[in-house]
Amino acid sequence: MSAARAQLRDHLLRRRLAGDEIPTSRQKNLRSYRLFGQGDPTALMGLAPEGRWGPGAVLALMAERVGVDPDFGRGQGPDTIDPDRTLDALDRLADLLRAAARRRATVLTGTGHPNRLTAFHTSLARALEAAGCTLLTPARGLRFREPTPQGERSCALDYRGPVAVVRGLDGGSARGGRLDRGADDLLHTHSAQPVRLALAELAGAGQPLPGLVLGDHGWLCGAGRLGVPAGGLADSNDPAPFVGEAEGTVAVAVPVDDGSPPECYRPLSDYVLQRADLAPYKE
Repeated sequence: MSAARAQLRDHLLRRRLAGDEIPTSRQKNLRSYRLFGQGDPTALMGLAPEGRWGPGAVLALMAERVGVDPDFGRGQGPDTIDPDRTLDALDRLADLLRAAARRRATVLTGTGHPNRLTAFHTSLARALEAAGCTLLTPARGLRFREPTPQGERSCALDYRGPVAVVRGLDGGSARGGRLDRGADDLLHTHSAQPVRLALAELAGAGQPLPGLVLGDHGWLCGAGRLGVPAGGLADSNDPAPFVGEAEGTVAVAVPVDDGSPPECYRPLSDYVLQRADLAPYKE
């Protein structure tokens, strides 16, 4: 094992991004797998699975790809993300970035975890830009209604640097016809609607689809469903990206806890950029 890989493995375990006691509970994981098997839209994240994925099949896949406990009879306590599976997937993500940099691809980046993962995605996107890739920011300010289990909410597509995020408008964040630029109205979302809207605007303007989408949640599944290579992070309670990866829809899904403080992910982005032969982006 290389020194960089060993150092990052220690970081994953120390910050509980992977390991035997990740923050996501066993109960939450199993509930998500059941919802996915039932076709719940929030769990599907825009994916349209080709195969039949009952809860047992989902658990077996997550045990294989993520390292969660394969025993459906154990429903309590912590669950597991295998740090070596995380590292292997980060290596695959680096390969994806290296290929994009070599062909100077156009890149679209978005997140459903705006207060957690924006910095991670920004680091990758800016490094690709420095390598000659073009970063896309379509549909900025586009307003839409997003369905949720609690009902529809008014939203707008916005960008923090090169990373697309969703802002909530129901709380009065539209001020004088402008979007509030603060962070309090940024929304956590599983929806693929934002990436569909962004890609639709590109198509409407006669522009080709991106050569790469970096993201998580619906950004991975929604882009992959439309045939765009997509890669990024996915938690143990989010089976959709891993099902998409298994079926060839999503290019790379990296198993890792996705709810930790933003600074926890900087060693991951630095590792990916080093593996991709791209200098780690510095602010």
